[in-house]
Amino acid sequence: MSKQAAIGVFDSGLGGISVLHEIRRVLPYESLIYIADSAHVPYGEKTPEFIVQRSIAISQFLLEQPVKAIVVACNTATAAAVTQMRQRWPEVIIVGMEPAVKPAVQASKIGKIGVLATTGTLRSARFAALLERYANDVEVLTQPCPGLVELIEAGDLDGAQTSALLAGYVEPLLAAGCDTLILGCTHYPLIKPLLQSLVPASVQIIDTGAAVARRLHSELAKQDLLAAEQHPVDYFYGSGDVQKIQQTLGLLWPVPHPVAALEF
Repeated sequence: MSKQAAIGVFDSGLGGISVLHEIRRVLPYESLIYIADSAHVPYGEKTPEFIVQRSIAISQFLLEQPVKAIVVACNTATAAAVTQMRQRWPEVIIVGMEPAVKPAVQASKIGKIGVLATTGTLRSARFAALLERYANDVEVLTQPCPGLVELIEAGDLDGAQTSALLAGYVEPLLAAGCDTLILGCTHYPLIKPLLQSLVPASVQIIDTGAAVARRLHSELAKQDLLAAEQHPVDYFYGSGDVQKIQQTLGLLWPVPHPVAALEF
């Protein structure tokens, strides 16, 4: 595999752009291929079988480009499909996401943590295992957030509808005394400024994008696959309404890019 090959990143929509920003910051010379599977957003409301099928199909497409690593920039897809992906392609660097339970436990001063996530993530065995491993001595309150991903996907990052919906999800966690909030979906960091306006400054907000970028750097370095200094080239693909994806992407990524249609 060439060091100059791209890194493939995918999510059910544009939420993984929050991870892409961290990858670009940590790995400035790497070319990136991003896939927004927006025709099927959010994965959190889909069956595990469907998510596995889509994750395998998208990964196969990325490997044909080719890419030297795949980042599953979606907590739900990681929970449902990353094990099968690694079994299918054991030679490929595959980095997944998971809610930041361990750092949240370490950060909380009073042992009360709130988790904002999709229904699929909160129901997953992977999330249950995280709680069992790291959260025995703290109280964890979970809050599914139906409808939030769709508003973010539409580019409503700070409007009245998104603000009202988010406030309705956050208020019970604050009322219960949570001093730390986990963003358990890659879409949610895209509205972090809005969230910060709704919670006291003392409440810590934690996501895992930076940790994923560092892990990717480490895995590429282990296999001597870090790109030499170069001007990187980024590519974007989307399923569903490509024009709508491109419009929202313009709000999220600093450089304008065309979005090619994903034909499966």
